[in-house]
Amino acid sequence: MKAEIISIGSEFTTGQSLDTNAQWLSQRLGEIGIDVGWHTTVADDLEDNVAAFRLASGRARIVIATGGLGPTQDDLTRDALAQAAGVALVFHEPSFRAIEDMFARRKRAMPERNRVQAMFPAGAEPIPNANGTAPGIWMRLGNAVIACVPGVPSEMMAMYDTQVKPRLLQLGLAPAVRLERKLNTFGGGESHIEQKLFDLTRRGHVPEVGITANDATISLRIFARAATAEAAEAQIAPVTAAIRQRLGSLVYGEDKEELQEAVMKLLADKKKTIATAESVTAGLVAQRLAHVPGASNYLLGGVVAYDTGVKTSLLGVPQALVDEHGVISAPVVEAMALGCRQRFGADLAVSTVGLAGPGGGTPDKPVGLVFVGLAWDGGVGSWTFSWLGTRLEIQSRTAKMALNRVRLHLLGEK
Repeated sequence: MKAEIISIGSEFTTGQSLDTNAQWLSQRLGEIGIDVGWHTTVADDLEDNVAAFRLASGRARIVIATGGLGPTQDDLTRDALAQAAGVALVFHEPSFRAIEDMFARRKRAMPERNRVQAMFPAGAEPIPNANGTAPGIWMRLGNAVIACVPGVPSEMMAMYDTQVKPRLLQLGLAPAVRLERKLNTFGGGESHIEQKLFDLTRRGHVPEVGITANDATISLRIFARAATAEAAEAQIAPVTAAIRQRLGSLVYGEDKEELQEAVMKLLADKKKTIATAESVTAGLVAQRLAHVPGASNYLLGGVVAYDTGVKTSLLGVPQALVDEHGVISAPVVEAMALGCRQRFGADLAVSTVGLAGPGGGTPDKPVGLVFVGLAWDGGVGSWTFSWLGTRLEIQSRTAKMALNRVRLHLLGEK
């Protein structure tokens, strides 16, 4: 049982827009045990659309197409589907009246062109659209069930939830429940983490465990399929526990949890305040902390100390320290953290310096070299790393590194 998602629109094939519908639909289909085998993106070309429907219906049991249901001349889904099926388009009076009523409720005159939205391939069933003028299409093509939904995300999501999913369930096309759990880690490389989990990530393991990397965050995705949600959870639970036991403090959160959220929870639990002194990250650490609701209770403030004079005047970094070690150094980043903690009266202060590039690197201090400092009551420390990547990637990963050092300190690790 495999599905194919067809995303229709030249805005996708030219790169003008990002197709988020296919991602969302894949996740929703996965939740009811339907694997998506193919994503097809096709421009607004009639022959190419016809070919896409014919190919999809020959290899997939379920085909969901998004887009191309509007009233304009480049909306070709209904025509393409009719040609692929070898049938004519027929007018559906109730759908036309529903479109008229929607315009009337908005107190607008309906253009004659919208009449085309009430045309359907013969034998197809209209899918009502409570949120827009474009009804969807439900029909069979060969051995495949075809569902065509609008490309507008809000309309697509509502139509899937209220119309398409119930039909799939009623036909018995959703064979199982599939649950996904994601564990997020920071501080270890992808191969290093896989080495610790090699037996769990092997092909054929039940449940399936996959590794993905994104901006230095390594995530473990656990997929379980079973007849019920309880049975799927029973597969996931021991694997989740094993991963946490083996990786320890490398794991900082589950599912969509970000490092700043994990840090803020710990600050709240331990009733600690924090301030930031940032050079290379230019306020990114403070910004991410401030994204978390309730941050004002624990984030006191921060200094963007990009200029050396700001480091010495606002944070009290001795000029002699800068002259001896250079700005990008452990002594300077530690002095920044100490000065920041004193200036704000915070329990903790985190600081960053580094070289984000693309120019300015030397053999001793290459682009990507960064230092993170942390000051607390009775101590200060620093950590260094050399990132590879673009300027923005280096800044983002350094901000994560700084947040992670705060997290580890609050967990009692030095």
